[in-house]
Parts: sequence; C-alpha cells; structure tokens
Amino acid sequence: MTTRRDRIWQTLHSVFQPESLEIIDESSKHASHAARSGLPPGETHYRVVMVAECLHGQTRLARSRAVHVALDAEFKTGLHALSLSLRTPYEIML
Repeated sequence: MTTRRDRIWQTLHSVFQPESLEIIDESSKHASHAARSGLPPGETHYRVVMVAECLHGQTRLARSRAVHVALDAEFKTGLHALSLSLRTPYEIML
C-alpha cells in the first residue's frame, strides 16, 4: 500500500520533473489540530522542498497554485496543509 507521501512524490515528480524533491511528513506536529478538524491522525501536513526548471518565470503564488492543482486528489482525501519551498535551479545558485 502506498503512503500519501509516496503519492505526493510520484505526482510532483511526474508533473514538474524536479531536479530535487524532498517531502517531509509533519503531521505529528499537528495531531491535535487534525483531530479538531475531524481529520484522521497522520498524513495530513507536509513540507515540500522542490527545485524545478519549469518553475522559471512563475511568481510564488503561481508556483503554489500549480502544486495545489497537481495535488487536488490528495486534498480531497484528507491532505490538509502544505508548507512549500519552490525554487528554480538558478535561484539555488544565488
């Protein structure tokens, strides 16, 4: 059975073809928050650090929206929050 983290990785890798992609499950830091929102424990909060050339020329907001669109199915099944760090290879060199 695949985890939400695995599905997020597969989706983002497929859509953005990143040079690097790190996905950290931070759900344990938000366990009480998830319970108050009626969400099952775990697999609700993630931090995504991605470097992808295809983000070049996009604003922070456009990058964030693109990730949210790509992960729409996950949001519909319990993903609650993402912390995003989205950069291009050029921005990493600065």
